[in-house]
Amino acid sequence: MAKKRGKKDPLWARLSLIGGAFLLLLSGGSLVGGNLLLNHYSDQITHEGGLGDAAAAGATIDGPINLLLVGIDERVQKEEMGARADSIIVAHVPASHDALYLMSIPRDTKVGIPANKKTKYNGGTDKINAAFQFGYQNGGGRDGGLALLAETVSALAGGNLKFNGAAIVNFDGFSGLVKALDGVYMCVDEKTTSIHTGWNTKTGAEGVPYNFNADGIPTSLKPGMRPMVYEVGCRDFAAWEALDYVRQRDKLANNDGDYGRQRHQQQFIKAMAKKAMSAGVLANPIKVNEVLGSVGKAVSFYNNNVSLADWIFTLKGVNPDSMMTLRTNNGQFKTEIINGQSFEVLDQSAMDLLKAYSSDNVAQFVAGHPEMVANDAATPATAPSQGN
Repeated sequence: MAKKRGKKDPLWARLSLIGGAFLLLLSGGSLVGGNLLLNHYSDQITHEGGLGDAAAAGATIDGPINLLLVGIDERVQKEEMGARADSIIVAHVPASHDALYLMSIPRDTKVGIPANKKTKYNGGTDKINAAFQFGYQNGGGRDGGLALLAETVSALAGGNLKFNGAAIVNFDGFSGLVKALDGVYMCVDEKTTSIHTGWNTKTGAEGVPYNFNADGIPTSLKPGMRPMVYEVGCRDFAAWEALDYVRQRDKLANNDGDYGRQRHQQQFIKAMAKKAMSAGVLANPIKVNEVLGSVGKAVSFYNNNVSLADWIFTLKGVNPDSMMTLRTNNGQFKTEIINGQSFEVLDQSAMDLLKAYSSDNVAQFVAGHPEMVANDAATPATAPSQGN
């Protein structure tokens, strides 16, 4: 089977949520390379600002930690087209610093977006992914987009949810990061057909297998094309396979669309973290250096004035087995049509979960709502050690 080659669609960035895995990668790298390696890459990775009024007060992460992880659709060399946040994950680390909870917010969620005078946005009700665009426009750039999105998410919890850090991921660099890890081991939990990757049944040439309508929705299979299909089961994924798999939402066997894609992205984060912390990576200084070099190209980490060394030391107790993925709206569509436009609406359990984030009561909340815990398909009991 032919290998996937290069970037073909700027929308690839939507799947690139690896902030949690990124922090674990750095933690592992510091164990091998020490402060010299850390200092070498710190300036490439960390950025100031970007959290606006949603930034946690004080340059400290001694207590509970909240992180905003964002994958954006950024039109390269077409800044006038703006940028939208196509993937949004809110991560929480309790004050004990021994666990990580991941909650996705559907990009079509109906929200109130605060006004932003700097970018001439007057505020209003829209889909949450538009918040990044309204902060990005008129010179706001990535920092402005992230700040307005952070403020919008904070408002969902009554303004009490503050962020200690955030990460924006770029696909071009992210692809290199997955390759540096030599792929990942994942479990497919529902048959998934790729609308982006396929092959001509006669010539074997790679191509896009489906036709699309004006809204970007796949319609019919192109004559003579065979799409890539990911069958249920566990196996090693090459970089291009993993990235293609977690991108899909239109041809999922359970018809769970964005909720299925969110779940697969979260599973992917755990799989990435597990591979990054495996013996085969940590025991190989050359591999660690390669991985850290790729992180700098993939991730822009907004550290809220806390040094990278402090972040790593504080999160040293978080490992892939202590990462818990949560199902927003219990993975069920809550659709509302307003003036002919379709929105997702967060149910009460999702709103209460965000409030639990702000009060560091996530463990207690999840214990009372076990149905919100997603199946852990990324790290099954039968998974190999990934020591190579």
